[in-house]
Amino acid sequence: MSVQLLLQDGLVALAVAASAGFVVVQRFPGAVRRARIALALPLLREPRARWLQAIGRRVAPAPAAAGCAGACGGCERAASH
Repeated sequence: MSVQLLLQDGLVALAVAASAGFVVVQRFPGAVRRARIALALPLLREPRARWLQAIGRRVAPAPAAAGCAGACGGCERAASH
């Protein structure tokens, strides 16, 4: 297999993976949030190295808001208020 075909196949695979990731993030935000929490929690434990804890902080999602103010437009309850 030539290098050009290998590079082309690699770029197509990268584009497909990025597209699939975008769709998953857009269509299943709750599942993505739960997965990020599941990945971050073991890294944030106390006996871990500082660099692992730093990775865990980057992976962890932002804290959820305490109440739905309706300003974000992200939840179904905003339409009923």
